[in-house]
Amino acid sequence: RHAVKPGITGLAQISYPYGASVEDAVWKHKYDIHYIKHHSTFVDLKIMIKTIKVVIFGMGR
Repeated sequence: RHAVKPGITGLAQISYPYGASVEDAVWKHKYDIHYIKHHSTFVDLKIMIKTIKVVIFGMGR
């Protein structure tokens, strides 16, 4: 998880709803690991587009 610099948004933040349980933390960790394994400019672009949809249109989960 520490292989990637922190940013404003991320795959876990836009793909999984807010949660405070241990199970929610496990799922967010899985999204983080997926991002690290499949990191590319295309994935970053998809995250930016999804972030814009969440912020502007309220299309979050």
